[in-house]
Amino acid sequence: MLSKEKSKPTLSILIYSLAGGGAERVVSILLQELKDKYDITLVLMRDKIDYEIPQSIKIHFLENSQPDEHGILKLLKLPVLGWKYKKFCQENNIEVSLAFMNRPSYVSIFAKLFGNKAFTTISERTTPSMMYRADNLVSKISKYLIKKLYPKADFIVCNAEGNRQDLTENFGIPLALTSTIHNPFDLAKIEKLSEEPVEGIDFNKFTFVSVGRLDTGKNHTMMIDAFAKIENKNVQLIILGEGGLKVTLEEQIRFLNLEKRVFLLGFDSNPYKYFSKSDCFVFSSSYEGFPNVLVEALACALPIISTDCKSGPREILAPSSKIAFQLKDKNEVAEYGILIPINNTNKLKEMMNLMLKDIELRENYRQRAKKRAKSFDKALIVDAYIDVLERSRL
Repeated sequence: MLSKEKSKPTLSILIYSLAGGGAERVVSILLQELKDKYDITLVLMRDKIDYEIPQSIKIHFLENSQPDEHGILKLLKLPVLGWKYKKFCQENNIEVSLAFMNRPSYVSIFAKLFGNKAFTTISERTTPSMMYRADNLVSKISKYLIKKLYPKADFIVCNAEGNRQDLTENFGIPLALTSTIHNPFDLAKIEKLSEEPVEGIDFNKFTFVSVGRLDTGKNHTMMIDAFAKIENKNVQLIILGEGGLKVTLEEQIRFLNLEKRVFLLGFDSNPYKYFSKSDCFVFSSSYEGFPNVLVEALACALPIISTDCKSGPREILAPSSKIAFQLKDKNEVAEYGILIPINNTNKLKEMMNLMLKDIELRENYRQRAKKRAKSFDKALIVDAYIDVLERSRL
């Protein structure tokens, strides 16, 4: 008599939406790579999906909120959504819950406090002490929620060692409750997409390129100021991304008479085609969780200049150094890219000039880049996630 095939473990992946973004891209990869091992339901809090989802994945909407909801309303809804998520997990016999980003993590832990029996794993994607460093009500509430709720989770995955240290040192989260799993990348797909053509850009000029939301955290203002000061004027800067500072940056570009050399191209789902044709990637963030674009630039064999912000860049570009170290007033020509202090226009200008002039340095970085990118291949990272999810069976 044939034995009945054992059913797959049930897994719920909770995230705010699947709009374009770093955490969302990670979830899209996990859905594809875990679908044969787990019976997965994708639980969303907003009806926006920009990534392709395998047909076998079930989708459940916990709510359909709007991104401009008032902060107080978001706070008041947390326990209500936690109760709804607990009911969903019970009714669908969910064994493992994996939440991405802060609000979904709060909801998941509220569900656990209300009696959800699923193994509750959350994923921290930022450096909270930097993200919530402002002296305002939102930051105070967010830090309070992290301190009070995160220790109630069964396990916490951090996407960078810097995030993990931040939770331990500044929020009192036990180190044993956490682990670091870097973001996964489909390197073969990136390479294929990088071969697509780009129209309307003259890549015969030396080209600096950057990708990121146009907001204060990415600090494009400093990048543009530094670019304006470099000695060679036969160069250009391409910035990909959308955000609330677009008009401000456009005004800055006009004020500096850079309209013919700095280009804000908006969002492009395939930035890799720009990477493969550019000469240097520039990253000016004041803080990060784990900057995907640095690994993506490495995968395209692109030399990198990055701020040594918390966290991620040092782990990616100088993996043999001490993660806790941070540059203050000097630059570092590291193994896989150049690191500079945060918010330092002159140091960024110096290193942009260096990259522009030093052909040998750029070639050395190109040769090392893809080797480093392989450390973040999706096969390695997904295995690490499976190890965490299997903790529910211990």
